[in-house]
Amino acid sequence: MRISFERTGGFAGMRLTKVLDTTTLPANEANQLRLLVDAADFFDLPATITSNTPQPDRFHYKVTVEENTQQHTVLVSEAAVPGTLRPLLEWLMAAARRK
Repeated sequence: MRISFERTGGFAGMRLTKVLDTTTLPANEANQLRLLVDAADFFDLPATITSNTPQPDRFHYKVTVEENTQQHTVLVSEAAVPGTLRPLLEWLMAAARRK
């Protein structure tokens, strides 16, 4: 599984990115990542998730997951992150900060 993560926006407009491949991660991290993708029902999420009330200076996330022949990208604003997706985003942000 390959995951591309990007967080943009915020007050300072800082960009945070990370590309992960489960074949190069330690087994425990790869398993955890797979569980988070499954728990989020990632491949069933809509391509764009927005809030009814746009808010300036909020973060925006772009996550692309590629597994076997499936590929799905989700764009989501910070104010509209579904509860099932939040743990995956938090894991990806922590991984991106580790560089």
